[in-house]
Amino acid sequence: MTASEERWVIHVPVVVPDLSRARIFARTATRALALLTTRIDAGEVTVSTEDAQGVRHRVFCDRQLTGGGRCTLPTDHLAPCARSGPTRHRRP
Repeated sequence: MTASEERWVIHVPVVVPDLSRARIFARTATRALALLTTRIDAGEVTVSTEDAQGVRHRVFCDRQLTGGGRCTLPTDHLAPCARSGPTRHRRP
């Protein structure tokens, strides 16, 4: 991998009291940042407890959609997968 192919990931710790609120905050922050840049890979957004950062919980569903694109709904959604909101994906 060359330097031009490298991707760097920014980790920004935010403290919230539980998994549900962590996912809500992460979705909100991701959608807000997606309004500012196309460099957000929402499908890779995860949350973890402070003391078990290797155990990560996905925030967005990220399933492949028929016709291209990925599902931008929360991981635990009950509705059919869909693209919604300004969340952008850089992966095919």
